[in-house]
Amino acid sequence: MTEINASPNMNSSGYEMPPEMRQNIAITTLDKIWNMGRRYSVWPMMFGLACCAIEMICTAASRYDLARFGMEVMRPSPRQSDLMIVSGTVTKKMIPQIVRLYNQMPEPKYVLAMGACASGGGPFKEGYNVVSGVDKYIPVDVYVPGCPPTPQALLHGLMKLQEKIDSESITSVRWYQKEAIEAIPVPILGPDIIDPRDFPTIKSLTQGKPAAAEPAAETA
Repeated sequence: MTEINASPNMNSSGYEMPPEMRQNIAITTLDKIWNMGRRYSVWPMMFGLACCAIEMICTAASRYDLARFGMEVMRPSPRQSDLMIVSGTVTKKMIPQIVRLYNQMPEPKYVLAMGACASGGGPFKEGYNVVSGVDKYIPVDVYVPGCPPTPQALLHGLMKLQEKIDSESITSVRWYQKEAIEAIPVPILGPDIIDPRDFPTIKSLTQGKPAAAEPAAETA
């Protein structure tokens, strides 16, 4: 292993540059340039579910100012958004619409679960009409705890999302692979919520269960 002698004309990548060019040329990787542009141009989807949405609105107002992070452009259409902030209680009636909106978002896309309800059900966990965490149906990248979390907590979660974006590489992210990305099946709302991905398990349980015995006919 050879040792590179440090010199004032050599940058961190090991390439030597003339002194007059050091203020005009920067050598970096394509991943860093790509991620730097993406982290400062995240467009959240403009929708809210419950009380956490009020805190999200406060975060976008002048006091906290999401424009500092390049995230102030909240889009009303999922096809123009790359960040879903699930802000509030996720009910079984709402989860099919959330999954449908997530499928309509283009890649790359991210999900931030804001608050205890979106993360795990909150005080309504195991309730008859509440989903115990949105991550049971769509993948979540960042969890922000709180009931409801403060605007500062949401800003911290967004900065954590930026750190995740910085760590990604074009060669390994899922949206640049040859394999097609399958859409998440939309849950079916009936007497209860049913995830189509559970159909094989439901089928095996129902087929393996012995049929109920018919009552014997009465004889005169």
